Amino acid sequence: MKLGRFNIQALLDGTFALDGGQMFGVVPKVLWEQKMIADARNRVRLSLTCLLIQTGTHNVIIETGIGDKFDAKFADIYAVQHPTTLVGELKRCGLEPGDIDVVINTHLHFDHCGWNTRRDGGRTLATFPRARYYVQRGEWEHALRPTERDRASYIEEFFAPAEAQTELLEGCAEIVPGVRVEVFPGHTQHLQAVWVESEGQRALFISDLVPTQAHLAYPWIMSFDLYPLETLANKKRLLPRLAQEGAIVVFPHDPTIAWTKLEQKDGKIIPALVSGLSGMNHS
Repeated sequence: MKLGRFNIQALLDGTFALDGGQMFGVVPKVLWEQKMIADARNRVRLSLTCLLIQTGTHNVIIETGIGDKFDAKFADIYAVQHPTTLVGELKRCGLEPGDIDVVINTHLHFDHCGWNTRRDGGRTLATFPRARYYVQRGEWEHALRPTERDRASYIEEFFAPAEAQTELLEGCAEIVPGVRVEVFPGHTQHLQAVWVESEGQRALFISDLVPTQAHLAYPWIMSFDLYPLETLANKKRLLPRLAQEGAIVVFPHDPTIAWTKLEQKDGKIIPALVSGLSGMNHS
């Protein structure tokens, strides 16, 4: 899709599944199951959506999916399916890992940074050899020393071997012209979303502030969020603005759509225009 002078494309690193109660927090199942159908183990299917931005000068990737550095037990718990992978999707776009200039991680949970690194025999290396990786300093430090509550969300092998190529940010920053990050605490203390702007057109990779379109409703907040009241405040501040401005919103985990514009109707924020995910079976 064209966004001003930029080309942007949603790339799919397959799908995984999480417990529906974890995904919807205080929302009762009788409500959330109207939006997403749970499997026999109460898990809902989620996409692993990454975003490729081609500015004409830089090839930028936002998020790197779940990768392939896990065992059969992990794959079973999270129902990982790889009909497509990030690396395979890049090849479909005519790109190799060495063509990527910038990798932005909104945070370092295992489903957002899996392809930051790859295994090469007995070593784990940066997947994108020329790229600079960008993440908030506070997120990096927390990922190396998580609490008991969120320790399972971080896998050091997924991100730490790329440390030499990683830039640690201190708050909002422009990464390359037209691509900048803004911090929205809630899911984690240092979660960053990514603005993409060209010729007056705007898109926001909203990350886990709003992981799926179902989470546009203000109180629909994941139980994973460390600071849910901050998530709520940021959603109430940001979503009406996105609707008013007509910005495109890119979701990291919606199983049916990659992005949407928003509208405000009867006090609610709802999708206005949607686009299907590349490589996703919508049946």
